[in-house]
Amino acid sequence: MKYLSNILLSFVFILYSYSVHANTLLESLSAAYLNNTKLNAERASLRASKEEKREAVSEFLPSITISSYTSEQENTNPGDDTNFRPSEQSMKVEQKIFQGFSGVANLKKKKYGYDIAEFQLKKIEQETLLDAVKAHVDLLLNKKKVSINLMNIDLLERQVETDQNRLETGEISLTDLAQSESSLAGARAELITAQNDLVTSKANFEKIIGKKPPENIQEIQEVKLNLPESLAAAYSISNSENPDLQISSLEFKQSKLDVVIAGSELSPSATLSYEIAEQDDFSSTVQERTQQTVKATATWPLFTGGSNIFNLRKAQELRNQKELLFEDSKKGTETDVTNAWSNYQSSKSVLDSIKSQVKAAEIANEGITLEYESGSSRTTLEVIQSRTILLDSRINLASSERNFLISQFNLLSSIGRLTAKQLNLKQ
Repeated sequence: MKYLSNILLSFVFILYSYSVHANTLLESLSAAYLNNTKLNAERASLRASKEEKREAVSEFLPSITISSYTSEQENTNPGDDTNFRPSEQSMKVEQKIFQGFSGVANLKKKKYGYDIAEFQLKKIEQETLLDAVKAHVDLLLNKKKVSINLMNIDLLERQVETDQNRLETGEISLTDLAQSESSLAGARAELITAQNDLVTSKANFEKIIGKKPPENIQEIQEVKLNLPESLAAAYSISNSENPDLQISSLEFKQSKLDVVIAGSELSPSATLSYEIAEQDDFSSTVQERTQQTVKATATWPLFTGGSNIFNLRKAQELRNQKELLFEDSKKGTETDVTNAWSNYQSSKSVLDSIKSQVKAAEIANEGITLEYESGSSRTTLEVIQSRTILLDSRINLASSERNFLISQFNLLSSIGRLTAKQLNLKQ
């Protein structure tokens, strides 16, 4: 008895260790958030966009140029072998005074560009996390399918063994035994398919999550997500947080600024400059001299072959295009939110129905099997059919649990809240 107790304690300890070290869904999401190459590439793009925004500020600052030269010239006068080394050092400060409002417009455009990059990063983050959810859940689902099929094969093997004994006693016919053996062969084929699907899901897990899948993946319990309470609430959140919609809005704003920038090509511009230069002269009387120059310059492109006008018209048409795309994006976002909400509600109802189906199938299968084994009028075919219904219902239950979970994350994604911050992931 003591020996048996030690075995049981060891078994409990092993199970506990597995549960502690089991890979959870949130751990998979955190790993994907940190390791996904596509997401890290987008982070680099955001940093580049930040530098572009800083670059736009430089257009309002003065430019300072320092130059210097020296040369050597040979004296050609007879009897004078003196060589000259004339040189000059200068510094020029130039400040743009007026650029036809293109400078301000370009600064705003670069700021919008940085905002676009932020929302683009958010978009890729959402896509990565949603893919990570699917990768984790699909791995778990395919493990369940393998387990269910293994359990089904074990039952069918016992069924075949029972039918072989009953055939020898004349209780059943050879046809009944053939039905059992056929079902067993079919179950083994289903197992091979399930095992292949498991291999595929493991490869996909490693690609998206960025690490090899764990041997013991933790069963997903109830996931608490900050879902909208109604479809109207989902619409309201998506209008301000959906990245696709925000990107489209910002691109439209940029296109309006492009019209201003193109129009500035038809406007005058003005600059102010100051230059100081020190020269070593050729003359023997004047060795050095300093020259200071202050210059105000104004330019106005009167005719450039019509290119500036064409650029303005082009910018106007592109603005019209971005406006239409923005309107289309609003409609598309609303449709996506509607579909995500509908799928969330329907998948929940389907899951509840299949849970009831599994309970009923378990009761029916247990009763039919007991009646068959007791020698009643139940046939081998009835037992096989009952077991098939139970197997299908269990697989459907696992698939429905997967679909319901994904529908929740997909709803979050449609409104723009499938982020590491919203999920409280380790960052």
